[in-house]
Amino acid sequence: MAKIVIIGAGSASFGPSILGDLFSYAESCRGSSVWLVDTNAASLDVMSRYAQRLNAAVHEAFDLHGTTDRREALPGADFVIVSIAVDRSETWKRDWQIPLKHGVRHVLGENGGPGGLSHAIRNIPLLLSIARDVEKLASNAVVLNFTNPVSRLCLALTKYSKVRVVGLCHQIGKGYHLVNQVLRIVEPQSGENEAMLRQRIEKRIHLTAAGLNHFTFILDMRDRVTGADLYPDFRDKVKRMPPDFELMSRRLMDTFGPFCATGDGHAGEYVGFASETMSLTGYDFDKYDKSVIKKRALVKAIADGREPVKLALSGERAIQIIDAIMHDKLQHELAVNIPNNGCISNLPADAVVEIPAIVSGIGVQGIHVGALPDGLAALLRNQIEIQKLVVEAGVNGNRQAALQALLLDPTVHSYAQAKYMLDELLTVQAKYLPQFS
Repeated sequence: MAKIVIIGAGSASFGPSILGDLFSYAESCRGSSVWLVDTNAASLDVMSRYAQRLNAAVHEAFDLHGTTDRREALPGADFVIVSIAVDRSETWKRDWQIPLKHGVRHVLGENGGPGGLSHAIRNIPLLLSIARDVEKLASNAVVLNFTNPVSRLCLALTKYSKVRVVGLCHQIGKGYHLVNQVLRIVEPQSGENEAMLRQRIEKRIHLTAAGLNHFTFILDMRDRVTGADLYPDFRDKVKRMPPDFELMSRRLMDTFGPFCATGDGHAGEYVGFASETMSLTGYDFDKYDKSVIKKRALVKAIADGREPVKLALSGERAIQIIDAIMHDKLQHELAVNIPNNGCISNLPADAVVEIPAIVSGIGVQGIHVGALPDGLAALLRNQIEIQKLVVEAGVNGNRQAALQALLLDPTVHSYAQAKYMLDELLTVQAKYLPQFS
């Protein structure tokens, strides 16, 4: 049994996903205490009732609680899952629009580039305030963070707190879909969702990938059945894919060696020439907002008893990691974000990298993958130095560090551009940036 605290549980996208995973593991985690935390009382109420419906379907496997005050939930917690966002769409829109206004040709504005800087310094104080409470009330807890930018926030927590933090992201699944799209080893079946298809792909293909979150590269590609190296066939067949198929990732592979596992959209945030290969339309906020409305309506209908309960795995890995720690499973994980400590031998030891890991009763241990090709390592080291500066800016309100981060960024090409863009970002997002006041 364990005490599991979920901070940000009221989210219409994150809440149902993590609860679906949790209740799918009801037998393995039966008897555990689960606390749902969200500052939005109305959203928390709906999600709590939704969780109660799921709990009834698994014969009351969990002891459920809900609170708007995380300090009520945290004492003695074994695991703390965090996925938080304040005014997500509105703040992200500004992170996207303001750099464009200053001539920055960026592709998403969330994890890298000027938008990634703004997103990080806005969330670092929030994550650190949670970490301070965890230190006081649940010092042995494992913190599983989904909040973006994952690398930068986890670096802030590892450098400025004592919590044990693991950053999680499902984007490695994109790599499996892309590889299978080229090789056509596993054919999609009628009625299966993306998570189900990925599970079948993973049973046939094994990828070893390493790098930074949203900028991870496939180092090895194998057929699980025959053990054959799939990279030669992949390199041959990808040449015959449509010209617009992951063009930037293909250029990176042709130049630096490995293929990027995360797809052009996310990886493009870290590449100066990304704007040459993809449209600069940014994130589809209208589509996202409509999907949130739809998900929220479905969750409420289930909470109210107007729709039946359906349990399904989401493709996220927090609950599987919790289960593996609880039961000392020696479980292989494809991608976690943790301090490097030599796992990628030619990147700094204190960098937060995305690597495969083994999960057991002692926690999450990274797997040594060796050295990356020199040119690729240089690309990643530049981003690591930017991340350090962003964390310094986000923790201490250091404007000079923020400006340095922008001037090192491959999407920024002018001092004046960086200076005036930073001024506007700090001014427009000021209410979320108390450290700069």
